[in-house]
Amino acid sequence: MPELGAPVRVSPLIKFGRWSFLTVGIAYGAYHQSRLSKKAAKEREIENKAKAIRDAKLAEEKKLAQAAEIKMLEDMSQSKK
Repeated sequence: MPELGAPVRVSPLIKFGRWSFLTVGIAYGAYHQSRLSKKAAKEREIENKAKAIRDAKLAEEKKLAQAAEIKMLEDMSQSKK
């Protein structure tokens, strides 16, 4: 394996630039994560309200369907007698 030369000394300006961009990127990501998590929480709240309404409606429809089925079965059993 060929030997590598001595490492090159990186300019302080380049080091500063790298660390600056890293810091700015972390701050940018934290800001947007915070903003998007607030937006998602609002959406979840709206979905939960809609789900409660939808569940109540489905429960009512199921109750009506069961009542109709019971009535139909009663009518079938009375017509055989």
